[in-house]
Amino acid sequence: MYILGNILIGLGNVLDILLSVYMWIVIVGALISWVNPDPYNPIVRFLRSATYPVFAWVRSRLRLTAGGIDFSPVVVIAAIVFLRYALARSIVEAGIRLKGGF
Repeated sequence: MYILGNILIGLGNVLDILLSVYMWIVIVGALISWVNPDPYNPIVRFLRSATYPVFAWVRSRLRLTAGGIDFSPVVVIAAIVFLRYALARSIVEAGIRLKGGF
């Protein structure tokens, strides 16, 4: 059980890091949408390709625009924060319990 506990702790930590990195990608993508960036810039292309599918999915389900402001990045960030606290921490805590540390 000790090895499985370590695997779960590692999995939870990696998931937490990935969600944190994606949250920053969403934040930068939302900030870049406020200006008129060069669409051929590789960084802009990456940010749009990494965030647009998620934003489009949220927009199609919730319709969160008010006065021309799109609130889908806020919903995505809230979902990421929820997943970090609910899922990643739960996996880490399950690993700690399997190791015998309460």
